[in-house]
Amino acid sequence: MAFLATGCINMNAMTETTVTSEVKTVNLRVIQTSDVHGSFFPYDFINRKPRRGSLARACTYINQLRQTYGRNLILLDNGDILQGQPTCYYCNFVNPTIENVAAKVINYLNYDAQTVGNHDIETGHPVYDKWIREVECPMLGANIIDTHTGKPYVQPYTILEREGLRIAILGLITPAIPNWLEESLWTGLRFDEMVSSARFWMKHLQENEHPDVVIGLFHAGKEGGITTPEYEEDATLRVAKEVPGFDLIVFGHDHRSCSDVIRNDAGQEVVLLDPSSNAYNLCDANIQVKMKDGKVIYKQVSGQLVSIADMAVDEDYMAHFQADIDSVNHFVNRKIGVFQKPVYVRDSYFGNSAFCDLIHNLQLQITGADISLNAPLTFDTVIPEGDVCVADMFNLYKYENQIYVMLLTGEEVRRHLEMSYDLWVNTMKSPDDHIMLLADDNGDDNQRFMFKNLAFNFDSAAGIDYEVDVTKPDGEKVHILSMSDGQPFDPQKTYRVSMNSYRGNGGGELLTRGAGIPQKELNSRIVWRSERDQRYYLMQEIEKAGKINPLPNHNWRFVPEAWTLPAIERDRQLLFPHAK
Repeated sequence: MAFLATGCINMNAMTETTVTSEVKTVNLRVIQTSDVHGSFFPYDFINRKPRRGSLARACTYINQLRQTYGRNLILLDNGDILQGQPTCYYCNFVNPTIENVAAKVINYLNYDAQTVGNHDIETGHPVYDKWIREVECPMLGANIIDTHTGKPYVQPYTILEREGLRIAILGLITPAIPNWLEESLWTGLRFDEMVSSARFWMKHLQENEHPDVVIGLFHAGKEGGITTPEYEEDATLRVAKEVPGFDLIVFGHDHRSCSDVIRNDAGQEVVLLDPSSNAYNLCDANIQVKMKDGKVIYKQVSGQLVSIADMAVDEDYMAHFQADIDSVNHFVNRKIGVFQKPVYVRDSYFGNSAFCDLIHNLQLQITGADISLNAPLTFDTVIPEGDVCVADMFNLYKYENQIYVMLLTGEEVRRHLEMSYDLWVNTMKSPDDHIMLLADDNGDDNQRFMFKNLAFNFDSAAGIDYEVDVTKPDGEKVHILSMSDGQPFDPQKTYRVSMNSYRGNGGGELLTRGAGIPQKELNSRIVWRSERDQRYYLMQEIEKAGKINPLPNHNWRFVPEAWTLPAIERDRQLLFPHAK
């Protein structure tokens, strides 16, 4: 077989089955979306302005291909569709009795199969079980196991019939969900390791379904992420190499675009495609199959990523969903308070910031905890001075995490912060070094941007005063001076520490690998959980206050300042060259 990592698209290509003697040729086109995160419409409901990408533009591209390929166009989605834009929050939690728009768009576009993503599970059983029922195409997840039956909670795979071809689509999800989400959100489920699951179901497919083409639909990144003795977070590459039988694997989760061809352990080539996130790109693959006497004698798979960022919007699609758009606009435009100063996420990387400290202070106010931990969840957003609406709360707090209060010793707090700052800042060897720990090359990774690591793991603290000495080696940078109320800080004392549920469940491994708390012990450390998501409580506090004058706490700093202050200005200009 011959494979191309990127192939040319010919919109006028012949799609009718052609017969030469006894050889039959079938051309398939496979389109995949992944990590759409609520980008259904070409409008950003958070910042209330037009946006590039979205499924409204994908609809234009898909309809063009369907004119040519008809039923030979196979349309797949890879999950993480229930979280991101306020559209999702509105359907999931504000008005959950209506049909979820995430299901309506899948049904309108006539998808052939879909997988479940970790952010879909994050919404909880009532939301995602209802969504699964509303989606009309098969929902896949071979390694999402119902602990009561021992069988997959949704379909493990689906078989499509196209012109005599049997096409198997096998769905898998990252098994790292227990590291991020509390068990109440996935009660009755377990998430099995990907390689062994793929091997089991590939054997089942080959022995029972006899497919001519096998496509993997994986909500898991290419490689890396959390690794435990039981599983790897991102095992798509391992599956592609170690489980022969896949012709094409379209995947997601890691928000890193990929168009690649690898050779598996059986010497066969497998095309791998990942469109990144937010419906800016699509995965687009061609599969040509030649058959003789009912048997496949030749297959060629090629694939590429196609940008739909600036494609024309499908007007019929927009008209169909106009009532949904109007409902979400009404929700996000409600005024909840006034900010007397603007707050910027970008300030959070370089020291105390009004943005991060506003969340810290509200967490402490809501929970009565001694210490707060929090990280920036977006790269460079702003809540402006003046009227603040519901939409702004999605910039203040991006995810639907709960708030936890956990019991940690002072030493565990310090070790937690040590790992955070080791992920965040460079060990400076000279005054001319970077202070931020930047990547050599992270391509178009829209989670890390120019950082080496994920910024949503850059926890700072409130309730304690401390210094971060960037000339010290990893593990020795954080020096806690005292509690912020002037009381001594005791490494042996147990403190009540507020944080989001992602962190409290082990997300980012700051509590496990950093503080040294075993994963199985985390649950017993939780002494309070919020019933609703964190954004809900932050919004309540702002509404109570009416007017907010957010200021930095000035409870920590980078030292030595003779080095750090010039380095901060250099890296600020590098990361945010257009910032005022």
